[in-house]
Amino acid sequence: MKRFFCVFAAIASAVCVSAQGYVTKPGRMDRSRLNIGVYHLRSYARTEAHVKDLADCGVDFVICMENDRQTLDLFSKYGVGAIVTGVVPGWWGGDGDNAGKLRETNPLSKYEEAAASFQDHPAIWGIDIGDEPSALDFPYYGEVMRKVEDLFPNQFAFLNLYPNYASVSQNTAVQTKNQLGTPTYEEHIKQYCENVPADYLSYDFYYKNVGVAKDYSNLRVVSDACRSTGRGMWVTVQVNSYDPKVWITENELRFQAYSALAFGAENITWACYTAGWWTNQVLDEKGVKTQQYDKLKKVNAELHAIGGDYMRYSSKSTTFVGFDGTDMLENIGEKSVQSYNDEVFSDLSTGCPLLVGEMVPRNGGVGKALFLCVADDPFDKAPKKHSLRFKAPGKEVSVKCGGEYLPMRRDADGWYECVVSSCQGILIEAK
Repeated sequence: MKRFFCVFAAIASAVCVSAQGYVTKPGRMDRSRLNIGVYHLRSYARTEAHVKDLADCGVDFVICMENDRQTLDLFSKYGVGAIVTGVVPGWWGGDGDNAGKLRETNPLSKYEEAAASFQDHPAIWGIDIGDEPSALDFPYYGEVMRKVEDLFPNQFAFLNLYPNYASVSQNTAVQTKNQLGTPTYEEHIKQYCENVPADYLSYDFYYKNVGVAKDYSNLRVVSDACRSTGRGMWVTVQVNSYDPKVWITENELRFQAYSALAFGAENITWACYTAGWWTNQVLDEKGVKTQQYDKLKKVNAELHAIGGDYMRYSSKSTTFVGFDGTDMLENIGEKSVQSYNDEVFSDLSTGCPLLVGEMVPRNGGVGKALFLCVADDPFDKAPKKHSLRFKAPGKEVSVKCGGEYLPMRRDADGWYECVVSSCQGILIEAK
């Protein structure tokens, strides 16, 4: 769980209220595309060469960035957005000791004072209003978000939430030292949706420390909330390590990103690019690239290559296929099926665990898509090749991985078949 405030953003000259009651704005962050961010670009990594490397790595925006005008000018030159922290009063839920104290600590007048002295910049995409608050502060955060949206017409406010391994309330309403401020994580997310007028839901999760089952459970709870309320789903995952002896592998990066996409994520953020928390960042303390740079660059390129096609669709559901006999669904109440079936696709399977995200066109167009994550080897111990098989009677079908279409054959009985690899993300389109 991180120790820093964060932000996401977009900007607007016009505002509209959605059917769900939250404010939406057009903005500097182009939310029609799959956006990729990182946490932290420290002062030792802000030369022009560093910013060019950042853009070349496929990074669209930086969270926890100061209002550093010289670096922001470089961001504009290379097409990178800044999610600035420290502009308005900060807040971090921490261990829950300050739960319910936001209104007293940060009255709305402080936000008004901050806006009066703010100097805008075209590279600033958003204003951080806090990180990992208790649900006890959600009602007031609704007021704060509306105020910040009004005070900063060219940005929108960003609020990031705890993952499901934060502590729940096991005491009375008077005793408030707990992180979530609710008896369950599901209730935490529900109260966020009821009180905070944001058209997105952002949280962070570091599966290398916590495990796959918890990760899937968190993805399920957040994706269900986003689907039911029309919010965008933004997920922060790890490129760095808690254990300095362990480096996250290329396939482990894929597993995290493609699992999130199988649940409908629209933003992926990597923690951390430079020093923020933990070890083995993308750049070391001198601003020199580590082995993580080339790994991240390659995976980000894959994400961007498939992102245009992926973002033509919205997420409808996610199914666990072939997970029986594994511990990846242990104690989370999820069921696995042997193959995936809907009105277009039938008997889809690989003979290994597979996340299947059902997707429909965003603008009422024709066609259907599935986004798959090949989930047999989440910790990259023994990657394998698998045969993906399915039927789609009467449909023209394509199978894409990154920017390339996979070779596919169709036999006389109507079976489509192609070869996929552990931790790959696969987009299947049927028209």
